[in-house]
Amino acid sequence: MRFPVGSTAWLLAHEIRLAWRTALRGKVGRRRLIIVSALLTVGTAAIGLPAALFLRHVQIPITPVTVAVSDVALLALFSLMLSQTLSATVETFYTRGDLDLLLSSPLTPRKILTTRVLAMAANVFTGAAVLITPVLLPVALLGHPTWIAVYGVLAALAFGACAAGLVAALALFRLIGPLRTRAVAQVMAAVIGGAFFLVTQVRNILGAHQTSVWMDVASSAARSGAGGSPLAALPLRALLGGTGPLVVMLGVGAVLLTAATLWIGRRFDDIAAAAGGAAILHPRRPSREAPFARGAFAATVKKELRLLGRDAALLSQVLLRLLYLVPLIILALRNASGHAHWALPSGVAAVTLMVGQVAASLSWITFSAEDTPELLKCAPAAFATLSRAKMTAALGPLAVLMFAPLVILIVISPRAGLAALAGCIASGLASGLINSWRRGNGKRAEFLRRGTVSYTVAIAQFLIGALIAAAAGLAAAGSLLAPAPFFLAGVVLFFLRRSDQAIIKAVS
Repeated sequence: MRFPVGSTAWLLAHEIRLAWRTALRGKVGRRRLIIVSALLTVGTAAIGLPAALFLRHVQIPITPVTVAVSDVALLALFSLMLSQTLSATVETFYTRGDLDLLLSSPLTPRKILTTRVLAMAANVFTGAAVLITPVLLPVALLGHPTWIAVYGVLAALAFGACAAGLVAALALFRLIGPLRTRAVAQVMAAVIGGAFFLVTQVRNILGAHQTSVWMDVASSAARSGAGGSPLAALPLRALLGGTGPLVVMLGVGAVLLTAATLWIGRRFDDIAAAAGGAAILHPRRPSREAPFARGAFAATVKKELRLLGRDAALLSQVLLRLLYLVPLIILALRNASGHAHWALPSGVAAVTLMVGQVAASLSWITFSAEDTPELLKCAPAAFATLSRAKMTAALGPLAVLMFAPLVILIVISPRAGLAALAGCIASGLASGLINSWRRGNGKRAEFLRRGTVSYTVAIAQFLIGALIAAAAGLAAAGSLLAPAPFFLAGVVLFFLRRSDQAIIKAVS
């Protein structure tokens, strides 16, 4: 179907084609499509069909408890969608380089913004829909066809999340300016996304006897009578296929999104121009001349640390992984003084695995995302010196963050603490070495598209991290089998190694 050139539908179709092309680009994109399709098929067969057979004769009642549970679940989902829209808004204003071209075309700024917002909402909706389809579709086909309305509720939530994300971005623009908005919005997106995980772990962190998180919230809402109001029951009625409630939710979401788009559309060209020239409009003025670092090693470490600190996308992604690490550390410290013998080793293994993942992110951006590789090639410094400096810059911040928790764990439980220390060091070094040996050529802006890394290397990296984590957990439990997975990790690592000459040849 062909749309009139210059219309909103025409521009939206172009955005969809562009996103589809980007997702399926090259062998990596095709592999990604095959993997996602396989996962959806397996999920439908292993989870969706059994759930459909179990639920086909089950009718969900409209009670204060079910209303409260559904409202809390949708609120949590809305927070995750809001996190996505904040990241997408930053990409729209700062990362994509086509706004200048579009704004200089005959298209109106409001039409451009409308298209970007609709594409953003479609992306958020698609992500949520793909996750629930393996379960929802069999249930709808085999017993509850009206439950297909869940897709409509997801669309309403996506509309509302996009509206909230746009308003939040504009508020940040006005409060702190375009230069700081990019970093703050990325960090906010990570915090909002990680907050959902942290809340779900409150029960484990504080102990099951103290709180049950979502069920406690839902039960409290039901007891207070909030779950019995018609307004509170509206989302559940829409989820179960009520036509009127579904139309109301879609209408409210569409109105909110339209209002936000119209409000921001009047100043969209100014916002885009300010975002594009943020660094020029607000140049950094150092208070004094910073001294040069002595030696190539120190200068490279200083340069890499400064670049890491300036990368808003990197900070948000690493912060998100650190948020996941917090409850694991707390659990390990709490279990160190407890009596559950299996809990502490499993906590040590989980912390070790997550430290390796954070180290992988930091070392990948340090080794593979180099905007000026030509300058390093002609620098009067040995390749090995530069590699050691990059490794130090990548793993140094993580070592500082993990120092205090590991020391406390060693004091509480020396065996578990030393196992965790050895595991974290080994996991971090392994991730750093893999990214050093198998580095690529890319720009720092490609960090969010880290899927371009070889799948073989990514799988091997995760396998090594899992083996080291298993070794740390077994060592914390006092098992004599601990050296076995550590030895296997060393074997896999050995086959991934490259000499300096081979690395130089590969990246040239």
